[in-house]
Amino acid sequence: MGLDKTVASAAEAVADIPDGASLAVGGFGLCGIPGTLIDALRQRGTEGLRVVSNNCGVDDWGLGLLLAAGQISRMTSSYVGENKEFARQYLSGELEVELVPQGTLAERLRAGGAGIPAFYTPAGTGTQVGEGGLPWRYAADGSVAVASPPKETRDFDGRPHLLEAGITTDYALVRATIGDRHGNLVFRSSARNFNPLAAMAGRVTVAEVDHLVEPGELDPDEVHLPGIFVQRVVRVTPGDPAAERRVERRTVRQEGDA
Repeated sequence: MGLDKTVASAAEAVADIPDGASLAVGGFGLCGIPGTLIDALRQRGTEGLRVVSNNCGVDDWGLGLLLAAGQISRMTSSYVGENKEFARQYLSGELEVELVPQGTLAERLRAGGAGIPAFYTPAGTGTQVGEGGLPWRYAADGSVAVASPPKETRDFDGRPHLLEAGITTDYALVRATIGDRHGNLVFRSSARNFNPLAAMAGRVTVAEVDHLVEPGELDPDEVHLPGIFVQRVVRVTPGDPAAERRVERRTVRQEGDA
């Protein structure tokens, strides 16, 4: 196949993801989520997934579908407030959760993809993020079964910083608006969000794309993520309900408002 990284279907693209795999998943809320690939994993029934993503979708969409099916065992996220099932599983001890400041999460993914094992940041100093003790997993009786460990600290210019580890994962799932057969990707507006960072962190990155073009059709200056970070490309089937772009919180002006 040479440099042609396209696969025929989302099911084929995720077929070798085993139980217990770690996944970096792009998206912010429901914006830019790889819905087709998530649905393929749901249908496959892969279990024990350790997912790194900004959030876990909502109760009936995105990563929330995998969560509701009991397929996620651990989440590393920066925001989890839109999913009631997430809260239930976490508080009952069914789900392990590592909460990370959002900028730190983004940099941990980028650092992992760039081959940087760790870095120092002031974010989280003076809190349980640095001092440890955040509940990662609860026991069935409500006690803390696993707590976050303290992080190494070091002063720079008289200010304390925490040592944070870069993140790499077994696989990454991302969504782009345009991709070519070599894996070069273009994202649309805010749907870029965590997608390039997640793609960099995955050892095997799978990209679902709305439009598949031939190599050479993309101007190099247009490319947001080079194909070196992408191993598989699958075109979203037009009309596939799993690829629907949903609005997480629809806010409209009420009739009569000024």
